[in-house]
Amino acid sequence: MIDTHCHLFFDELYNDLDNVIQEAKEAGVKYFICPSTNLETAKKTLEIVDKYPEVFAALGIHPHDTANFDENTLIELEKLLNHPKVVAIGEIGLDYYYDFSPKDKQQFAFREQLRLAKKHKLPVIIHNRDSSEDLMKIFEEEADGTLFGQFHCFNGDYEMAYRVVELRSFLSFTGNITYPKNEELRKILSRIEPENLLLETDSPFMSPVPFRGKKNRPAYLKYTVEKIAEVQGLTVEDIIRSTDFSVYKLFKIGQIPDVSFTYQIGRALYINVTNRCNADCVFCDRKGYASVVGYNLKMPKSMEPPAEVYIKEIGDPKNYSEIVFCGFGEPTIRVDIIKEVAKYVKENGGRTRLNTDGHGNYINKRNILPELQGLIDSVSISLNSADPDQYVKLMQVDKSLFYEMVNFTKEAKKYIPEVVVTIVDLKEVDKEKARKFAEEELGVKFRAREYF
Repeated sequence: MIDTHCHLFFDELYNDLDNVIQEAKEAGVKYFICPSTNLETAKKTLEIVDKYPEVFAALGIHPHDTANFDENTLIELEKLLNHPKVVAIGEIGLDYYYDFSPKDKQQFAFREQLRLAKKHKLPVIIHNRDSSEDLMKIFEEEADGTLFGQFHCFNGDYEMAYRVVELRSFLSFTGNITYPKNEELRKILSRIEPENLLLETDSPFMSPVPFRGKKNRPAYLKYTVEKIAEVQGLTVEDIIRSTDFSVYKLFKIGQIPDVSFTYQIGRALYINVTNRCNADCVFCDRKGYASVVGYNLKMPKSMEPPAEVYIKEIGDPKNYSEIVFCGFGEPTIRVDIIKEVAKYVKENGGRTRLNTDGHGNYINKRNILPELQGLIDSVSISLNSADPDQYVKLMQVDKSLFYEMVNFTKEAKKYIPEVVVTIVDLKEVDKEKARKFAEEELGVKFRAREYF
């Protein structure tokens, strides 16, 4: 676990910091990020990170402390950024709940610190309270493809969460996600892919249940993680693995995990068949980190294993609810590997599913579906849009491949017991039109996958 937001300079923690760090490490916390709130705490934060190898610094001026923010403040802050353990600008943002600083001063300080972050190629850690509209307006105006951040202690609505992820930034929840009254917040969390989450305590504030009302400590992070895992329907290990990788992506703390050839999510085992693909979907991270729930799937062609490697890692297929052939590429590019592994799975009592873009016949220059009969129990085909022109824009392929996908879907019904088409639930895609097309035109099941 990595606590991405703990104010270790506050007396409640600082006066017992050796024990605070040690008990957190014993509870499974590997690294800590300490965001400052003003120039004084920024300097104190640097003293802390010099003493503790596990602690990293984020330096910034909190909205509460921006009443006197000016160019000199910015100059003094920038001088501190040369420290090698500074990983972000923060904690910065807007807070309209209290009147500690005028709104115009908060907005000026927020915008200037966002620009400072871009200048130094650093991410930002953002505070928001009762200021979502202005905060997102400023962040979106400054975002230019080089500005990314963590929206800490998230308490916005679903629309805001969607916008944050669209900007390739991350969300984190504190102990607030454990509070009984915050059911709406948990509903939002349930719709967010774990790749878009980070972990934090906001110590010494926002203690989780069962410590609510007491001073928070980094060691309590595990209680928040347990609630996140419960809401997401994943294991604690899934959440830790995913958020650890996300910390590397945003803050460059830790390391990239080794490539996984197979990976388990829930009770299913997924086969990372290939990263090669004939499409280039606008929502796909294939050319980025190519990760799923913290598993590194970025596998070059030279690393693609033979069937024997997959079979060895599967072991007894009855240990899993299903074996899923997928990856960040198009699995049917390696259709012979799919057939060999699926044959082993079926002969040993397992169930199989193929996730595909439906271009397998085009790619292999033959009808591969008869070859999959008896080997694949279910096929999930990326419809993405019922509109051929929109399909082309989303997948960046020739329009003829929309009709290849349609024909593949219709043909699949002859050979595979269960056929499902899916879309990614993007705002611009007409979900109901896609559902109607799937059920009435194609005669198959339909599923919408969350975009973020």
